[in-house]
Amino acid sequence: MNRLASIISCLIIFLAMSPQSYAADLDGLVSSLKGGGYVLVFRHGATDDSQKDVYPFKLDDMTAQRQLSEKGRNIARELGEALKKLGVPIGEVYVSQLNRAVETGRLLGGKDVSPVDALTDSGAGSSMANPDGKNAKVGRAVRDLVNAPPKTGLNNLAVTHKTNVADAFGKEIADIREGEALVYKTSASGPAVLIARVQPGEWIALAGS
Repeated sequence: MNRLASIISCLIIFLAMSPQSYAADLDGLVSSLKGGGYVLVFRHGATDDSQKDVYPFKLDDMTAQRQLSEKGRNIARELGEALKKLGVPIGEVYVSQLNRAVETGRLLGGKDVSPVDALTDSGAGSSMANPDGKNAKVGRAVRDLVNAPPKTGLNNLAVTHKTNVADAFGKEIADIREGEALVYKTSASGPAVLIARVQPGEWIALAGS
């Protein structure tokens, strides 16, 4: 009897995590996004690892920065087209000062972007930022940006790096993938709340369904 109950429980969990169920959840999220009031925090798109950043950053020298790969550009372009097709209204597009984030933001939003110092890679060559140490100020600035409600009926985008995500929201979310979005619901009465993590392919698939 216990074994049967265990099998049934596993089946319920499997069905709850099925692609059809998740697609329905993402469809509901998109419906909510159409009304505005969210901030989508993206990690920049896929990059060319053969090109390394030079520290300190040379923001006007593209040869001294890791750039998007062609795959990264193509996915960011498709993702921008998917958001447009899904009817997600986009307000401000805030980006890191590094070109891989600027380029991702332009492809996602289809408009001019606003470079922000707090979104610029805070790792400074290290493998991971320290949310409780020197990068605490960066974390607060990123949270302030995410907590600010967009203009009525719009959603803001922020394109940054995994170190900045760790600074702002903790190392448990530092596994953010290239092109992944953290979707935050803003409120006039308190801090924004994380409600979803969405991979680029999931937006694109829904737009094409």
